[in-house]
Amino acid sequence: MEISPDLTVYFSYEFIKLNDTLIFTWIVMFILVAFSWLVTRRVTSASIISDNQNFLEILVDGLLTQIEGATNQHPERFLPLLGTLFIFILVSNLLSAVPGFSPPTGSLSTTTAFSLIVFFAVPYYGIKENGLVNYLKSYVQPSPLMLPFNVIGEVSRTFALAVRLFGNILSGTMMGAILLVIMPLLVPVIMQLLGLLIGVVQAYIFTVLAAVFIAAGLEVHSESGQKV
Repeated sequence: MEISPDLTVYFSYEFIKLNDTLIFTWIVMFILVAFSWLVTRRVTSASIISDNQNFLEILVDGLLTQIEGATNQHPERFLPLLGTLFIFILVSNLLSAVPGFSPPTGSLSTTTAFSLIVFFAVPYYGIKENGLVNYLKSYVQPSPLMLPFNVIGEVSRTFALAVRLFGNILSGTMMGAILLVIMPLLVPVIMQLLGLLIGVVQAYIFTVLAAVFIAAGLEVHSESGQKV
């Protein structure tokens, strides 16, 4: 059993590698783009809507509610980022139930990329909300001596976010494989159900943590901006 989809390499040229992570990431993106195209091309404001549009509206409403609850901010401006992260992670994890599919979220490179997106999103929203000067001043609050600790905190938080998702997906996959060897007749169904539940929970946790980090950055920068 391969520990990570990064290890299954089909083509390699210098630093360019075509591995399972890249292939299954493209598959997930194709599925999401195709579903979005099928649903949005027939979007209507009529009272009677299709099941796909109804599902999409329920999903968006649920995301808006969760984002608003986590950030205490107007959720619409965070929806493109956080909604995309949630849906991609969710679909990737759910597709792990398909035989032969290796979820991209089982790759540390994928989870690191997601965490870096959140890492850069925090200053983006902070600067947009409070301005560059107030944002930079927040790193020397309450004292300039706190600058290295604040920077280390930002970096370690990003690293923890990446490792959390990667570790949970990887451990779930490995536990399933081990139990499958021990009890091959009973475990598959149970582990498939447990894997789906873990996939949904991990997508939710990653998105909520990202929302909390962004909201915390906004609140800190707002407070520092008022003190200046």
